[in-house]
Amino acid sequence: MYKILFFLLVSVLLQASVYVGVAVVVKNRAITLLDIKNEMKNAHIDAKKAVNILIRQKLEELEIQERKISVSSGEVYDYIKQMASHNHLSISAFYDAVRNSNGLSSMEFKKKIKQKLLSQKLYQAITYSSLSEPSEEEVSEYFDLHKDNFKHPVSFTVMIYVTKERNLLQKKVNNPMFYSSKIQTDEQVLPYTKISPELAQLLEKTAVNSFTPIIPNGKGGFMSFYIKEVTLAKNSELESVHTQIVNLIMEGQREEILSDYFAKLKNSADINIIREVK
Repeated sequence: MYKILFFLLVSVLLQASVYVGVAVVVKNRAITLLDIKNEMKNAHIDAKKAVNILIRQKLEELEIQERKISVSSGEVYDYIKQMASHNHLSISAFYDAVRNSNGLSSMEFKKKIKQKLLSQKLYQAITYSSLSEPSEEEVSEYFDLHKDNFKHPVSFTVMIYVTKERNLLQKKVNNPMFYSSKIQTDEQVLPYTKISPELAQLLEKTAVNSFTPIIPNGKGGFMSFYIKEVTLAKNSELESVHTQIVNLIMEGQREEILSDYFAKLKNSADINIIREVK
């Protein structure tokens, strides 16, 4: 009798230990309190949103597994190579830039890229047969309803700061009065139509009399743009933003399809809330 009670007690204790720190279980995959708190901290969101994001991630992982979707090391390398080339960096210099900006080692970065590619393949598999390119009428209607979204500046007057040492540039960004002979400066007027879409987006997001985030300069160093002046915005013509609008409409379709798909999957999935998180 005592032996039976002993084994029952041990069994209960072992079962309880499985759930120590676990907040949610999605088809036998645990989401811990630490997972939730880290997501809240990194994404600056509340517990409810963090839990929903993590449940979605677990559902995606299970779908990837069930559909037998895979990504090879070669695919990961090719994607990273493209990113490095796009930033005019060698692979090693790109890894250094990632480490300096995000604190990720090359192995950690490869892992994140692999997960990103797996998710992309999953999304393509889910949306493949449901996406359709919008008609010209739909494109025109979208443009008429969102004209203000397609206004852009004529040019940016900037001071460009470049250096090999990121910490020096960070000091300059933190304190504009800081001076170092190792930081090169160059004032330029950058026409909107002459710069890359990525740089244009970066400059548009930065307020006048402010620095952009520090970015690699493509030559093994770092740079930041100080926005001195932005000329008045002008309206774009439909023809110049046609491709952009098509992509926006299709992206909206894609997000709607994925949201519906995972909402249905969540409703039918075996999800157990072990403890509420606030």
